[in-house]
Amino acid sequence: MIALIDCNNFYASCERVFRPDLEKKPIVVLSNNDGCVIARSNEAKKLGVKMGEPAFKKKDFFVKNNIHTFSTNFILYGDMSKRVMSILKQNSKEIDIYSIDEAFVDCYNENLNKYAIHLRNKVKKWTGIPVSIGIAKTKVLAKIANHIAKKHRKSGVFILDNQEIIKKALKFTPIEDVWGIGYRYAQILKEYGVNTAYDLTCIEESWIKNKLSIVVLRITQELKGINCFQIDSKNIAKKKICTSRSFGQPIKDYNTLKEAVSTFAVRCCEKLRKQKTCASEIKIFIYTNPFNPRHKQYYATKNIKLDRATNDNQIIVKEVIKGLKMIYKKEYIYKKAGVIVSKIIKEDQLQLSLFDQITNREKYSKISKIIDQLNNSMGKDKLRIATQGFDRNWRMKQEQLSPCYTTRIEEILTVKV
Repeated sequence: MIALIDCNNFYASCERVFRPDLEKKPIVVLSNNDGCVIARSNEAKKLGVKMGEPAFKKKDFFVKNNIHTFSTNFILYGDMSKRVMSILKQNSKEIDIYSIDEAFVDCYNENLNKYAIHLRNKVKKWTGIPVSIGIAKTKVLAKIANHIAKKHRKSGVFILDNQEIIKKALKFTPIEDVWGIGYRYAQILKEYGVNTAYDLTCIEESWIKNKLSIVVLRITQELKGINCFQIDSKNIAKKKICTSRSFGQPIKDYNTLKEAVSTFAVRCCEKLRKQKTCASEIKIFIYTNPFNPRHKQYYATKNIKLDRATNDNQIIVKEVIKGLKMIYKKEYIYKKAGVIVSKIIKEDQLQLSLFDQITNREKYSKISKIIDQLNNSMGKDKLRIATQGFDRNWRMKQEQLSPCYTTRIEEILTVKV
């Protein structure tokens, strides 16, 4: 059997762990630059706060209803996620981490209900994060079970383990709520009278394959209890890595823009080294604010191909700055920039090049690893390339950022006795 463990209102729950005074009070978490609502507590949902709503339009509403707002604190959320996932790893044969707040695990306990309740209580006790657990024979059914557990079970646990219960659950689930069925497929299926997950299981598989796709066919088979999506505990390397940000305030100055893209390039390199890969193609982009008609609009990109794949900070930053010089125009005011690395291969599969002009690659590699070690132990960007700058006026706006309680010693909670 497969269990899907999903953290409830994860970002809001992370904020509440270190603020017990916010228990049962409405919380919303805002996107980059405090733009839109991206997470809500149940209390905020009941007040009618919707996902994606612009925060500036709801400012008076938040104040009137005493809704607590937070800027996104990805450092805190990432660390809390690691803590939850480590508990799940200790209590399962295999784990397939699906997202920052979700994971599929292979259940090894015969008493599934006891296992799920014990695991749920353990995660809550050790991390403070509430979770819902759905258990079934396949991943798609486990998703449905988890949805029922979260919305309709006080215990936070629901198990689909017999055909009668499965049939009722499928009839209860709208087709658009089935994992993997997007809006377009849902609309097509509804035109043919397929309104629930159960209706989908009644359709001829050959029709699904011809009219829709092999993915929808596999989802249908999963709904019937046939395993098509196995638990994959291997970390698959990303084929493309992007680091981009909207600036906290518009930028016109070239040097400030250079600081930003240099930092984005370093972030890409860090991600490459973390998954032990290198990239041979870089793309840099800059653009103005399309929602500001008073300013002239400009969007530019530059693709750069390297002679040899690398994950070295100095090499990639140097190439990114070259690309920025080619596309930067001083008459525009920029709102966003980013760096994308692609053509990614494993470190141990690097090929030599006759035209490689960099002779000290091994030396550069050692420097990058030392920088990673120091920054991991002392804090992000304690050691950095000079072009990354220090003032960082371009950083995104985070006016309501909570402390990094678990990763910065100076922000750790203090208790008065």
